[in-house]
Amino acid sequence: MVEAVRLSDWSQHEGERLLAPLGRRWVHSQGVAEQAKLVSKELLAADAEMLIAAAYLHDVGYAPSLAVLGFHPVDGARWLVEQGHERLAGLVAHHSGSKFEAEVRGLSDELGRFVDEEGPLTAALAYCDLTTGPDGQRMMPEERLEDIEIRHGADSPVVIGLRRAWPELMLAVAEIEERLCGTSPGQPMKGSVRPLR
Repeated sequence: MVEAVRLSDWSQHEGERLLAPLGRRWVHSQGVAEQAKLVSKELLAADAEMLIAAAYLHDVGYAPSLAVLGFHPVDGARWLVEQGHERLAGLVAHHSGSKFEAEVRGLSDELGRFVDEEGPLTAALAYCDLTTGPDGQRMMPEERLEDIEIRHGADSPVVIGLRRAWPELMLAVAEIEERLCGTSPGQPMKGSVRPLR
């Protein structure tokens, strides 16, 4: 009997294959996945698996073989659709307030081809990304923003988009932190997390 491969295991393998040559990008993605494993304890099992998978692959669009537009959320999402992972593609496409950067780049239509759940998984993925530094270390979101600005430059589309997204991202981070502090271990998150719009 052939055992099915878990989505998170497949994502880890593919993430490593595509991102390990980029060094820190893969280290960051692994750190985001470790954070997702902690956060996922507060999610239903199916959503937990999806969050961990999205964490491993949220930056996969930086892989040179996938970079078509040069906008990693959409480049990664396109590849995931080709692999048959529509829901995962939507989470990757819309991670960490990417719609704001898409507007700056004039790529809103391309991003709009992917479903934005605007729910707990989107918020949880943003939380994991914004609390993990480039070397996989834990960071406060403000430190993460400062690091991104240093690496990309204040006038880059990445930073401009992130600054525009910041108020909504901080609402999502606060909501996840509240849920992490306010629920018992293993108890699924209930209700709706404030969406990233």
